[in-house]
Amino acid sequence: MEIQRNGSQPSGNGSAEYFTGAVRVDPLINAPAPARIYGALVTFEPGARTAWHTHPLGQTLIVTAGSGLVQRWGGPIEEIRPGDVVWIAPGEKHWHGAAPTTAMSHIAIVEQIDGKSADWMEHVSDERYRRILCAREVDQSSQDSAEGKTST
Repeated sequence: MEIQRNGSQPSGNGSAEYFTGAVRVDPLINAPAPARIYGALVTFEPGARTAWHTHPLGQTLIVTAGSGLVQRWGGPIEEIRPGDVVWIAPGEKHWHGAAPTTAMSHIAIVEQIDGKSADWMEHVSDERYRRILCAREVDQSSQDSAEGKTST
C-alpha cells in the first residue's frame, strides 16, 4: 500500500502543445506496472480547453467544479457540470474544457499502453471555439422559442 499525501505531488501547467489557455494539472494516480491507470485533477480557466485528441483505451471525466464543455468529432457541444461523469470511448476524437466565462475542474482517468494515454491532434482554434458557442446559443434560442420561452 502507498499513500500519496495531499500536496505531496507538484502541480504543473498544461502544455501549450496540448492545451489552449491556462490549465493546471494536479497528478492523482500513476500506478506502477502491471497496472495501467493514470488520473489527474485538471483545472481549466475560463475559455481554456484541450486540443482534439483520442485515447487508446478511453477516458472517464468526473466534473468536480465549475462549468465546462465537451464535444466529440461531428457531434454537438455538450455542457458539463459538477457531478457529471463523461465516458469517452477508445479512439473517439474529442475535446473538453471550460465554458467561456467560468472555470471548470475535472478528474481525468485513463489507462496507458506502453506509457501512452492519448494521441494529440489539432487545436480547437479561438475562432472555432467562438463559432461552436454561437451555434450552440442559436440552437438554444430556437429550442426556447419552440418551447414558448422568452429571454428577459
